[in-house]
Amino acid sequence: MSRSMRNKVAVVTGAGGGIGRDIALQLAAAGACVVVNDIGASLSGEGNDTGPAEAVVREIRAAGGSAVANTDSIATREGAVRLIGQAVEAFGRIDCVVNNAGILRDRFFHKMSDEEWDAVLKVHLYGSFYTSSAAAGFFKEQGGGAFVHMTSTSGLVGNRAQANYAAAKMGIVGLSRTIAIDLQRSGVRSNCVAPFAWGRMVASIPVTTPEQQRAAERKQQLMTPAKVAPLVVFLASDLAADVNGQVFAVRGNEIMLMSQPRPLKSVHQSEGWTPEAIAAHALPAMRNGLTPLEETADVFNWAPI
Repeated sequence: MSRSMRNKVAVVTGAGGGIGRDIALQLAAAGACVVVNDIGASLSGEGNDTGPAEAVVREIRAAGGSAVANTDSIATREGAVRLIGQAVEAFGRIDCVVNNAGILRDRFFHKMSDEEWDAVLKVHLYGSFYTSSAAAGFFKEQGGGAFVHMTSTSGLVGNRAQANYAAAKMGIVGLSRTIAIDLQRSGVRSNCVAPFAWGRMVASIPVTTPEQQRAAERKQQLMTPAKVAPLVVFLASDLAADVNGQVFAVRGNEIMLMSQPRPLKSVHQSEGWTPEAIAAHALPAMRNGLTPLEETADVFNWAPI
């Protein structure tokens, strides 16, 4: 691998396993000093174990890289501040934050408890905000830095029983876009990645038919976390110096640039609109542009490359 992250310092949240682990390993292989953040919780967010973060640090060091472990919760501002502070204390600077940490609390939205809603938004959306906010001052002072945030097609497209997760992931897209606009004059970039990879979250989806089982086995073989990491390393590095405010997806060997909401069609009536006129004239003019009520599996219904 090229040394595109040489002399840079990266923080990766949720890096004790899955996609985060591979991102941390590949950032280190590209020359970065890495802070491996993971509280060692279950998929739903319970528990605390220092083992996963420390295990990834040992892997990085065994390969000749530099890394330290961090087990602070980025779901609190205090934890995020300590995390970014540790990076600066350990390595003297901070160049990249990869907001990867996440949990799931799947349930149909009308049956979802306040705790299930809050817990997911705290880790995904608040966590991304807290770590980005904590790093922003350092980025501005040194005149550069990169944020890479993990979004999801659960928000971009839709998935059932994931209202909390989808809301958080769409919120991250808005957060990233605003960070890109707010800090572009300081040389700071902010981009999103929607990853398709076989990890704890995907593996937790129930498989009930032989067809689903075969599809799951194929995804497990082709959509490995290691396939996601190169795009993240690219966006974290100076190779992506002119890429800002974008949303990408990566699935196996396939990288996609995702659309962002812009006007599709407009209609105008000089005397204004009534509900009846909208039904009679505006809606028919726009109907072909309405977005179908699809889920991720409907939109990405071809085999991963």
